[in-house]
Amino acid sequence: MNPTPPLEAQDRPARLTVGVVGAGRVGPALAAALQLAGHRPVAVSGVSDASVRRAAELLPDVPLVTPAEVLARADLVLLTVPDDALADLVTGLAETGAVRPGQLLVHTSGRYGTAVLDPATRAGALPLALHPAMTFTGTSVDVQRLAGCSFGVTAPEELRMAAEALVIEMGGEPEWIAESARPLYHAALAIGANHLVTLVAQSMELLADAGVRAPDRMLGPLLGAALDNALRSGDAALTGPVARGDAGTVAAHVAELRRHSPQSVAGYLAMARTTADRALAHGLLKPELAEDLLGVLADAGDGPGPAARPAPGPAAPGTGPDTPRSPESPDGRGHNPDGPGHGPDNPDGPGHDPDTPDHGPEGGDR
Repeated sequence: MNPTPPLEAQDRPARLTVGVVGAGRVGPALAAALQLAGHRPVAVSGVSDASVRRAAELLPDVPLVTPAEVLARADLVLLTVPDDALADLVTGLAETGAVRPGQLLVHTSGRYGTAVLDPATRAGALPLALHPAMTFTGTSVDVQRLAGCSFGVTAPEELRMAAEALVIEMGGEPEWIAESARPLYHAALAIGANHLVTLVAQSMELLADAGVRAPDRMLGPLLGAALDNALRSGDAALTGPVARGDAGTVAAHVAELRRHSPQSVAGYLAMARTTADRALAHGLLKPELAEDLLGVLADAGDGPGPAARPAPGPAAPGTGPDTPRSPESPDGRGHNPDGPGHGPDNPDGPGHDPDTPDHGPEGGDR
């Protein structure tokens, strides 16, 4: 990563009063980071008990007020609410006259660029989209993690310098994302971060079922090495039975998953097919082995699903204990600014923090 050059005095945003609408995991952390850079948090809004606690811990002595009052007090307003609540919130604030001309409005949604802020822009606001590609805990550790964190930045050309300066002041690295590319950008982060959490959690459960006493300790070094290799080498880092074309091993995997975790089969098959396609395209998987492997995956896809879980019994031919195995087995709401969230640890599910939207570093949670 190239070090970001220091800001010249004329490039630094003036010291601003900062407000937060939606005290989920992200807003208070960003406001705390801006405070370290010399800006002054003056107001925060939030409705849940968790949001009130977070605001008190990360922004002590900053008053908890209504969203309209946040805008009345702040020069820079962080709109850190769920993606699906953002458009209604902006429209409501603009229609009620809460937006002031010249006010910086910053949202942290990965999905949207600045077009979602158009109602406020027409009222004179200055629109910025600053999305930290990070998962958030809602604690002070998040402020430290912002150091070196990439931010997806979208803003009008005349505000680009101010947007990038704010990101740098928070310790981040600005990465310019075109308005039209925001949905693809966010989907990429969701695949990499949100889905990773699902895969790791699923792997730990299966290892526990296999009798491993410390699945996290077993997976830590393996996953750390795999992530490092993937970031360095991309598809060239692929290993394991699918990349090698070990059809018998893959068939054995599917048979075991059907017995012990039938809900995992669909995900295993989908990832195995994608891995096979990428390994084949990269020259790692030999075409003559790919045919047998893809045949196994196709046949497995026609097998019983979770509703037809097979009873334990003798293994099918080619899937039992005598099958050669590889030695390597290894993310109508109205105008509620603090609406339901859906972070990578609990995407769109009930019982999650109503002030915690998704970042897709997911990745990260707002």
